Amino acid sequence: MSEALLRERVVATARRMNALGINNGASGNVSARVEGGFLVTPSGIPYDALAAADVVHVSLSGHATGHREPSSEWRFHRDIYAKRPEAGAVVHTHSAFATTLACLERPIPAFHYEVAFAGGADIRCAPYHSFGTQALSDAALAALEGRRACLLAHHGVIAFGADLDDALRLADKVEALSRLYWQAIQVAEPARLDDAEMARTVERFRHYGPRVGEA
Repeated sequence: MSEALLRERVVATARRMNALGINNGASGNVSARVEGGFLVTPSGIPYDALAAADVVHVSLSGHATGHREPSSEWRFHRDIYAKRPEAGAVVHTHSAFATTLACLERPIPAFHYEVAFAGGADIRCAPYHSFGTQALSDAALAALEGRRACLLAHHGVIAFGADLDDALRLADKVEALSRLYWQAIQVAEPARLDDAEMARTVERFRHYGPRVGEA
């Protein structure tokens, strides 16, 4: 895919996450891997006003090219691409139910088999650090170890995938699971599926068609 087309796809994905109701305004951010770095949404521009030319190229060394400033969260995008070669795109949202759990510093446990879509038996919550900092990126990478999604305490959600569609599907799935978990705990803490079952489910999802994220 050409860089010009990928820029259009980044903008379209940013708008889609708002249309899905998993983000709003100019919060959150989207990126896609390119040769030598990644393309990321700029800082502070509402997505309905975003043009492909506004998307910023950032190298893996952190050098930004373009007429806009990159998202303040460019560090965790860069570090995910550097550490996780399978990551082709990253979506960061402030979706309501997932962010509610994040504000409670509450991970999502193995209450439902689809938690395994994120790569393991739970979806961890990274400890709080100020937005845009290296400390936040380091905490996110630790929470993403062996996973494709995590919560960020008092902040939001990160999900990555093979491409933009895959990353967006997973971010949407995390929000759906967060809503189910939130609803369940209004009645009682739900029972957990055991580690063996979750390991089997993770393995089944690994071969679940060309991309995981839909059931």
